[in-house]
Amino acid sequence: MPAKFVHLRLHSEFSLVDGLVRLKPLAQKIVNSMPAVALTDHMNLFAVVKFFKACESLGIKPLLGADIYF
Repeated sequence: MPAKFVHLRLHSEFSLVDGLVRLKPLAQKIVNSMPAVALTDHMNLFAVVKFFKACESLGIKPLLGADIYF
């Protein structure tokens, strides 16, 4: 069985610097192609609850992170 691609650096509409990805359409688009996806917005975790619920409802494993600068 070939390994499936998992996107580990994704910025959503909640990212403070860049990102235009909306969470529900993202989950619906990747449901058949990726077993998991990571959300790593810039400097915040505002989208965590919406992202987690959108992924879990479709059986996608949500991976959470953030790009934090100090």
